[in-house]
Amino acid sequence: MESWILVLGAGLALGCVSGHLYTAPDSCEGRCGEPFSEEDECHCHRECEAEHNCCEDHDRHYGFSSSRDSITDQELLQLSEELYGLDHNKARPGDIAINPQHRAGPEETGDRQDRSPQPLYKYVNEELFSKPTYASFIKLLDNYQRATGREEEVTAEELREQDHFLQEVMKTELMKKLFVFLQGKNRYSSQQEFLQDLKEMWFGLYSRGDGERDSSGFEHVFSGEVKKGKVSGFHNWIRFYLLEKQGVVNYFSHNFDGPWDTYPDVLGLQFSWDGFYKEVGSAFIGCSPEFEFGLYSLCFLARPGRACHLSLGGHRLSVQTYPWTKSSSSSGRRFIATAYVMSP
Repeated sequence: MESWILVLGAGLALGCVSGHLYTAPDSCEGRCGEPFSEEDECHCHRECEAEHNCCEDHDRHYGFSSSRDSITDQELLQLSEELYGLDHNKARPGDIAINPQHRAGPEETGDRQDRSPQPLYKYVNEELFSKPTYASFIKLLDNYQRATGREEEVTAEELREQDHFLQEVMKTELMKKLFVFLQGKNRYSSQQEFLQDLKEMWFGLYSRGDGERDSSGFEHVFSGEVKKGKVSGFHNWIRFYLLEKQGVVNYFSHNFDGPWDTYPDVLGLQFSWDGFYKEVGSAFIGCSPEFEFGLYSLCFLARPGRACHLSLGGHRLSVQTYPWTKSSSSSGRRFIATAYVMSP
């Protein structure tokens, strides 16, 4: 992506060079005009030189650009509310009934005690799953080996399923709104470029161990993995419900229940998956696949490696994403290592 220049006054060029849309947390690339945050590993604002906390590539990027193409905290709050309002495929209040049961204290989340004898989901209206984005999402869930260290073999059919899911989510108003916003920020010139980027960052394979291409962002976040005897990732309510229905997921307790009285809601939870434990998990409850996919994608593009502060229905929350730093795609894109909604 080409750099752009904003010239102010009599030949004075201010700002920072913005190259590729992606920014690593230890880089100034793409962080033009970004406000100071204590959460950042290093800084790119104008005072960082005096404070001796600039990123190493500050001088290279702090040259010529427009701050109008940065994504501000206020824009994230506004856009997330708009995406929340456009989640037309979300569950209605009567579509889901959950039974959270025991609320675990900080001293209880790690002791692996099942304090909730009943399943988490009392009822789910499975007609939701016939909606195109749900149906195409669910088809992806059985494409992975959950154990890290075992290379994933991706078939032609599985590649078609990936493309079909991306095509279906891009038909929704929610994802169209996200694309228009990112296009307006000079991040993408076409919807096809956006789709290709989404496919690489989410479905591109990388190695979490032993050099085998055994993982992807989508597998980790939505399907779940097992690493060193513990559940890793697994932040999706649909996946949880389907496995709980099969009897292979056992809900233990929750440590956080969000303030929302409609869906999507947020739950912090503890559970086991075939005997493998998840001590601190979190999930949106009742959102559509495109809502979760879109919100995580936005935060990965806007605040990778940092807390991404959002607003849904007047309530604040944050999403955390991390890039996979040990390898990148053939086009230089970093893969998504994880993405999840944060619960206190």
